[in-house]
Amino acid sequence: MDATTAPHRIPPEMPQYGEANHVFELMQNMLEQLLIHQPKDPIPFMIDHLQRDNDYVPKIVILGPPASGKTTIAMWLGKHLNSNLLSVESLIAKEYSSLAADARRHYQKFQTLPNTLLVRLVQERLREEDCIRRGWILDGIPETREQALMIQTLGVSPRHVIVLSAPDTVLIERNLGKRIDPQTGEIYHTTFDWPPESEIQNRLIVPAGISEGETARRLLEYHRDIVRILPSYPKILKVITADQPCVDVFCQALTYVQTVHRSNAPFTPRVLLCGPMGSGKSLQAALLAQKYGLVNVCCGQLLKEAVADKSKYGEMIRPFFEKEMAVPDNIIMKVLRQRLDQQDCVERGWVLHGFPRDRDQAHLMDGMGYKPNRQALQMILNIRQIWETQDQSGTSPTSMVFFLNVPFDSIIERLTLRRTDPVTGERYHLMYKPPPTMEIQARLLQSPKDSEEQIKLRTDLFYRNSAELEEFYGRAITLNGDQDPYTVFEYIESGIINPLPKKVP
Repeated sequence: MDATTAPHRIPPEMPQYGEANHVFELMQNMLEQLLIHQPKDPIPFMIDHLQRDNDYVPKIVILGPPASGKTTIAMWLGKHLNSNLLSVESLIAKEYSSLAADARRHYQKFQTLPNTLLVRLVQERLREEDCIRRGWILDGIPETREQALMIQTLGVSPRHVIVLSAPDTVLIERNLGKRIDPQTGEIYHTTFDWPPESEIQNRLIVPAGISEGETARRLLEYHRDIVRILPSYPKILKVITADQPCVDVFCQALTYVQTVHRSNAPFTPRVLLCGPMGSGKSLQAALLAQKYGLVNVCCGQLLKEAVADKSKYGEMIRPFFEKEMAVPDNIIMKVLRQRLDQQDCVERGWVLHGFPRDRDQAHLMDGMGYKPNRQALQMILNIRQIWETQDQSGTSPTSMVFFLNVPFDSIIERLTLRRTDPVTGERYHLMYKPPPTMEIQARLLQSPKDSEEQIKLRTDLFYRNSAELEEFYGRAITLNGDQDPYTVFEYIESGIINPLPKKVP
């Protein structure tokens, strides 16, 4: 591009391609790896990095006080995610490593490892092929802030950090009942998790250092160190209470490590709101546009403006308006395309409502390249979440759809009580915004479109097509739309901002 022509008019296809193929994240990740490893020849290094395709493998740190259950949670996560569990014990037990042999001798003598030695062990293990290919889970590492900073200096950066928390009295009581299976390394408890097999029961041993005094000393050390470690992971940290059943702790931990953190990539929201009349999509679109600077694109309003302006497309639309007939899809798309291609929509993003109303329109819009990257679809369905991407869906795996549940009676209440003052043009609602005087109320008029018969007709038409729209937009979240509109907005806003958890096989 010629720099003298700035500001550049970027074609709509370019940012859409970048978002769909995660180009920004790809370049950012490659640049990070180049700066960390500083290879002599960057080209072969980048080719090798791209061929590994391991940008999204687990990179997890689990911290917690003694007896918080962090090793158990780490083991369960490792099995579920098919990842590698790394602990001090497993690192020093590694065979055919002179570094691990030195660490074993030092640990047997002092029951601890110097920071430099532990970090070198971690670095050596993370360079092995299974950690590169399947990721890793650090159990109880780093132990101090110095270790955390040294690990970060080496370019080792976790994606998720979990800290387990529980009252000291609970931890001391829990630690006293801890037992270990020397063959498998599994941890059991005399009260909370006793194995049913007598063979396992007979071989369990009492681990060293679990007396009340020893546990209290270790807890004191942990509390002193953890407050200095946490600032090293400000945006990827989640604290989970360990004073609950272990299965519940695991479920919360698994949900968190499956979440994808927000990208730093430039993001131009393209939001789609669909629903029957009275479902609140116009208000939600206005709220989104106001808060995030999006262009509020109402399809029906675009058609009316085209007719009022007597434009080329307006003259094509006018006969259909006069005969109260539906405007053909190809004409609607021409008007819509003209608006969405304008520079404000390309730069700021848009929130579209009133189109599409059926699967054919959705296919038409998708085929012309207008693919929303965050979608909200309002329908009468039970609240449910669909995490798996449907192969036949027209949406990309990163998109989300909101299904808003609005009972028909509520739609009737919202629309049949609407009135307009013919003198001032002011709009009222007999229940939510009544006229201030009896004189105004006496002259109010109801639009023919707001009659119960017309509402039922148009609502039935929408829901006859809604099943196919649901199939086309196969990834969705259902919300209760029959509540305060600002509560609904918070749910929609959360869906636009926060990525979905990724599915783990």
